[in-house]
Amino acid sequence: MYTQYFHFSELPFSIATDPHFIYMSPRHQEGLAHLLYGINFGGGFVALTGEVGTGKTTLCRCLLQKIPENIDIALILNPKLNPVELLATICDELGIIYDKNQHSLKNLIDLLNQHLLTSHANGKRTVLLIDEAQNLSMEVLEQIRLLTNLETNKTKLLQVILVGQPELKESLKRQDLRQLNQRITARYHLLPLSLDETRAYIHHRLIVCNGRPEIFKERAIRKVYKLSSGIPRMINILCDRALLGAYSTNTHVITPAIVSAAANETLAFTDKKSPYLSASLGLLFLGCIIATGAYFRMYWLKTSNQTAINLATPYPAIQTKPEIIRQLLPPVQKEPLLIEQFNTAAIAKTKPFDDWINNPNYSLNAALISTLKLWDKPIPESNQVDCHYVETTGLRCVFGKTTWKNMLAINHPAILEFSLTGEQKFYALLTGFGQNQSMIHFKDNATFPVADALKYWNGYYLIVEPPPIPVVKMIYPHQTSVNILWLRHLLSSIDRKAEAVEQPRFYDDQLAARVMDFQRQHQLPEDGKVGDKTMPYLKNIASTLDFPHLEITD
Repeated sequence: MYTQYFHFSELPFSIATDPHFIYMSPRHQEGLAHLLYGINFGGGFVALTGEVGTGKTTLCRCLLQKIPENIDIALILNPKLNPVELLATICDELGIIYDKNQHSLKNLIDLLNQHLLTSHANGKRTVLLIDEAQNLSMEVLEQIRLLTNLETNKTKLLQVILVGQPELKESLKRQDLRQLNQRITARYHLLPLSLDETRAYIHHRLIVCNGRPEIFKERAIRKVYKLSSGIPRMINILCDRALLGAYSTNTHVITPAIVSAAANETLAFTDKKSPYLSASLGLLFLGCIIATGAYFRMYWLKTSNQTAINLATPYPAIQTKPEIIRQLLPPVQKEPLLIEQFNTAAIAKTKPFDDWINNPNYSLNAALISTLKLWDKPIPESNQVDCHYVETTGLRCVFGKTTWKNMLAINHPAILEFSLTGEQKFYALLTGFGQNQSMIHFKDNATFPVADALKYWNGYYLIVEPPPIPVVKMIYPHQTSVNILWLRHLLSSIDRKAEAVEQPRFYDDQLAARVMDFQRQHQLPEDGKVGDKTMPYLKNIASTLDFPHLEITD
């Protein structure tokens, strides 16, 4: 909910690979130069390696944008294939027709060789780019090496680019892969960003979304660099969480303390000394138990009326020790319950509003889940919902700050943000109000006087809604716009599917396939384009959809 709070045009630190936010550091530029050199002047293999999250996929996207028109590229994103599956995938990528019911390794190689010779005769070159190449088996790597034997007297017919994690470097050092390793004409290992590059990276992403670079204090940037080790993906995660933390505390600048809190919530490690600290605390706790047992034993010996004690007999305090320990230990914390699991109607009858809302389970995540259920949208198995996931269903999040009167005029179920005396925020889904506006209704018929609820409402709200019906006459594949969200919402309302996509506003091939299915069912031209024939059908369906509204009760 911090986009409007900081006046961003969009989220600046999404982990999705958005070309709009690409920052080419000097080392990224050098890596791209190696790849371009290998394609234009080399032959055989090019290897790009780097740690997880350093930007290898970003470099590949930049490479695809800069490849000349006379180069055909086959992109392999899932390298866990056997040799036959690999060759079949390459043929699919290059548009080579083969019998999918009966194909062998030899047949596929012959077809590929014929295609490469034809392309070479037409002045074209072919590049095979394999991502996550560290997952390739030895058998498949050997098959890829054999593919580079396809050549004329003067040139190689196939150029191979291997992109992978550092494990790929170690695999290539194997004795049985020395022939492949010797054919690598260009290789580059992508290192994390330096402190100066991290600062420039953060400032660049803030500027792209119309933000102010000074939001992050210099010490906060240094803290981000220390915790992320300069890995761009980790920088994005930390900065995104830090901005959310600043918003929740009504702070307009990011400090080292906020970054540390963000790290505690998002990273599995924040302090290298923590294992030793945990061990020390564990030993201290054990020592306290032993000392307590010894104390009670001495007390028993002093106060016992028995004249003789058989030390071989189990001591009574020791016999009941497990029960005593269980009584002293705090109760086991169960997994947090979602908002709809509470019998809020019963709670509302016995608790005032401030006691009811003061519950950590009334989170934004739980409120978003309740909202999606109103829209009859699927909930992910992880039960983790944010506005990015909302967009995969074709809906969008609209943030704002307004008055109660304007809130009622909107007439949509809305997530209201409440602030009590502390810094923590709580969220509840507004579903309706009384006819005389004296009562306010929340999820599961929890009802309170309006005055009691408005006492803690800070004016902020979040509404989940579909984008408006497009005014454009045509929506093409591979476009990026809010119209794509409208299309996703409409199709998911028809086929009840929600796809987990990284860029919901991008008209990808999977969405085009769903459009073609719709066109096939309605005897429309199956071109994947939403134009003068398909658009009227979709708009007609959109006009019949029933949107959730606030309920008015007596």
